Amino acid sequence: MMSGHIDAHQHFWAYDPGAYPWIEAGSGIDRDFTPDLIANDLIACGIAGSIAVQARQSEGETRWLLDLAANHAAIVGVVGWVDLTAPDLSERLAVLADEPRLIGFRHHVQDEPDPDFLERPDFRRGVRQVLEAGYAYDLLIHAPQLEGVPAFLDAVGPGRIVIDHGAKPGIATGEWEPWASRIAHVARAYPVFCKLSGLVTQACGRDWSELQMLRYMEHLLDCFGPGRLIYGSDWPVCELAASYREVHALALKLLAPLGAGDRDAIMGGNARRAYFQLAGDGDLAACRETAMGTGA
Repeated sequence: MMSGHIDAHQHFWAYDPGAYPWIEAGSGIDRDFTPDLIANDLIACGIAGSIAVQARQSEGETRWLLDLAANHAAIVGVVGWVDLTAPDLSERLAVLADEPRLIGFRHHVQDEPDPDFLERPDFRRGVRQVLEAGYAYDLLIHAPQLEGVPAFLDAVGPGRIVIDHGAKPGIATGEWEPWASRIAHVARAYPVFCKLSGLVTQACGRDWSELQMLRYMEHLLDCFGPGRLIYGSDWPVCELAASYREVHALALKLLAPLGAGDRDAIMGGNARRAYFQLAGDGDLAACRETAMGTGA
């Protein structure tokens, strides 16, 4: 087993059509997904731990994920949700402060009807607040929203920010520009991380080719380098387009030309740096120690 490799983007849910309206009936992911369903694939792929990421904008779901993590050692951290625009955000964060596995937050900016949502002062203030509190922030956007990311990053200030799914380029339509130039500018100008995740579902169902996917993946590697790119599967959403093992194999194909140190960074070390503030040269035991606290 490859020590220390982390899948930095997994989802778990107890399916409820009303709670997860974005999941289409009959899609195959319209059912419960729990850690036991992915355990064998993680072992087969040499993944020692995973980060659970919120899939609905509910503090209740965040609590559910934290309970799940407390009972499954393989879940080393949770990226949850809190209302970042709430005037009592400080109090909400204080209630969550004793949760050792809560490592970050995310908001579904991609689904906001306001195209200028990233410019909202209350949202920017909330993101700045969680960054200052020591949490990471996952930025979930579609490719067109990249245009507003530099101003957003300038406004929220320093902190650990991770762009999810390469900012979701329109792979199904063959979109390249302006996504390619905009993501390159963000990578060049700001010390943000980027997840090598969710790309297969940007293609047209299962009608994708390795060559097609690697073009986008290679661009992200060129932009962020082996020091800021993070492996994530986006399981079980990836099942709409590819199995877990196919997604993992695609990542390994991309990383094959790299040295062992760079491969290990993308497959785990960078996740430790982004979410646990570790240098990336420790093993998963150190990651878990940070998440669980001394003596846990």
